[in-house]
Amino acid sequence: MNDSAPPGLPRRLAAIFYDSFLVAGLVVAAFTLVYLPLAIGLGLEDLHRHPWLRHLLGLWMLTVAVGFHLWFWTHGGQTLGMRAWRLKLVSADGGPVTLKQALLRYGVAVLSALALGLGFLWAAFDGQKRAWHDRASGTRLILVDPDRS
Repeated sequence: MNDSAPPGLPRRLAAIFYDSFLVAGLVVAAFTLVYLPLAIGLGLEDLHRHPWLRHLLGLWMLTVAVGFHLWFWTHGGQTLGMRAWRLKLVSADGGPVTLKQALLRYGVAVLSALALGLGFLWAAFDGQKRAWHDRASGTRLILVDPDRS
């Protein structure tokens, strides 16, 4: 096993694709868990008539989506998609990722995506195969042996 081998861009994107389905399902479940009791129990099914509720539900779903990544990154360094593709997130020194690093990484990853994906594509040309969010947060992805992940 080479614990310090940086993964290539296709493997990174495959893990993101995998996780996007998991996060979408989780967000739908989180929405349903809150919306159904409000709609059925309190008659608040028309969210257009209750913009404050619509905004709170949006914030709840965003919290669930971001929380998914923050939890996994700070508790073992692997989301389920990262585990499937044998990726692990570590601090630049190889240690565990802190909550501060995870938050910064998530924020810069959003900016990377908004910049037409340039922050992600950067990893294909970077000597250490690090994306913008890796560099900004002081983290890196490593390829791990499937028996140790």
